Order: sequence, then C-alpha cells, then structure tokens
Amino acid sequence: MYRSRLIWEISSESSGTKHISGSGGQLDFVTGAEMSKNGKSIIAFSSTYKDKSGQLKSRIVPTLPLGEIVTAPRTQAQFLVTEWGKVNLAGRSTWERAELLIDVAHPDFREELIRDAERQGIWRKTNKNRQI
Repeated sequence: MYRSRLIWEISSESSGTKHISGSGGQLDFVTGAEMSKNGKSIIAFSSTYKDKSGQLKSRIVPTLPLGEIVTAPRTQAQFLVTEWGKVNLAGRSTWERAELLIDVAHPDFREELIRDAERQGIWRKTNKNRQI
C-alpha cells in the first residue's frame, strides 16, 4: 500500500501504527536513482483504494495517520505516477508539491484536498482560480 501526503512522503510499510510489510528496498531504490548519473526515481501507484467496507479512499492524503512510517522522504521522491498523470516533484516548494499531487489525485478527492491544503496554509491564492 502506498500512501502519499500533500508534501510528498511515501508510506509503504504501515497503516497507522499497524506494521504491514517491510520497505521492500524502496528507500534504496529512490536513493540509488537520485545518486546515479541521469537517474530518476519513479513511484507508480493507483490514486485510490477501497477500504474493508468497500468505500473508495484516496491514497493521496493531506497528512499521514498518527504513527504511520515514512518509507521514503519527500527529498528523495522525484516522479510520482497515477492513472491521472505524472508529476516531477524534485526541487518543488511545499505549495507546488501540493498542487502537483492534487493534479494526479482522483478527481472525486481534489476539492477536498484543496480545502486541506488551504487549512494547512500551503494553497496559494493564485492556485484557487486554476481549473483542475
């Protein structure tokens, strides 16, 4: 399970405090890609999942649940790919990361993610008129 928060940290080892797997070498992969000549780290995942009750949930979330493990930090994640597109997060500011992640989130969750980014103070007024 991959979960990303708006400033882009990857969690693939736990669901909250419940440990579900090891990192599977994910941190090694993104570190190696970053250090390689012309290397690029690419993380691909679906933008949504269904919970146990069958409700559709976004994998792109404003914050990780309390106790959730960060597998790959935002400083080492470059490309993110969902079924809605790809984004390059390298060198981006916090508000730019939020905007780019919202662009590749499932459309049903984008308005809610914008509201969350506004509450966090990372959504700029110039972004508010932008069509998603």
